[in-house]
Amino acid sequence: MAYVNNIRMFLRVYELGSMSAAARDQRTSPAVASSRIADLERHLGVRLFNRTTRALHATEHGKLFYDGASKVLDAIEDAESKVMVATQSPRGTLFVAAPLGVGRRFIAPMVPEFKALYPDIDVRLRLSDRIIDVTGEGLDLCFHLGPLQDSELKIRVVADCPRILCAAPDYIAQRGMPDTGDDLLAQNHDCLNLRFPGAREFQWTLETEKGPRKFEITGPFESDDGDVLTGWALNGSGIVLKPIFEVADHLASGALVPVAQRTPPLPTQLVCLSPSRRLRDPKVQLFAEFMVRNCREKLAQLHASYGPPR
Repeated sequence: MAYVNNIRMFLRVYELGSMSAAARDQRTSPAVASSRIADLERHLGVRLFNRTTRALHATEHGKLFYDGASKVLDAIEDAESKVMVATQSPRGTLFVAAPLGVGRRFIAPMVPEFKALYPDIDVRLRLSDRIIDVTGEGLDLCFHLGPLQDSELKIRVVADCPRILCAAPDYIAQRGMPDTGDDLLAQNHDCLNLRFPGAREFQWTLETEKGPRKFEITGPFESDDGDVLTGWALNGSGIVLKPIFEVADHLASGALVPVAQRTPPLPTQLVCLSPSRRLRDPKVQLFAEFMVRNCREKLAQLHASYGPPR
């Protein structure tokens, strides 16, 4: 098994181009990763990587070994998956990430139910609204809300998520009701924005009579936590752009009201991401199927109960 683990580490170092990134991916230390590569090099009698203080590159021997090693590990993992499916005994630890709103409302509440069905599978859930490096952080699955850059990850669409601009009635009473995105700018409305390192969307894209248009909004507050923005909106601090599922209860109670309804925000998508190799693991497949199915049901019920913004 040590030799298989050495091969697995070699593949991740090769693919990620970093000893430390591969160590994170395999949930171990850089020292252990380096030791496994050294063991493999001693066994083969060749150097697999050229290392400098700034970079790590595969040698010609490393490139040759990668192709064969990939096929070997694929065959081993496929065989392991078939045994687990046949014995109906998936086990191990899952590392999962999700945005704060999605994680708190849907993923986290369903983890105990999943654990009850599959007691030999443990779940490590990380919640954050920042952009997640799924491969670099060694995750099995990541739920993502919003547009994606080009990705080599396996992508499964969970659901389309309509969004809405809304504010507290007290804010509207003081500042007036904007009908369009142009009103947001002309009336100098306070807009609450989601910002974090690596964030790419610094405007609100709204649907106008001439098609989608980006509006350069401004406001006194911003945060990297979407629920903080909702709290500020409820306190009358400004206008917030949110997926309807995050504010449906507040809209139903009247604590928040729709604004700028003539230029609504474009919908977004909730997707489930996974590295191709991880998705062959039965426990990853089971968790993905369970969460995608339940998220779809809960989102459909919630959107149906609120209805489209008018």
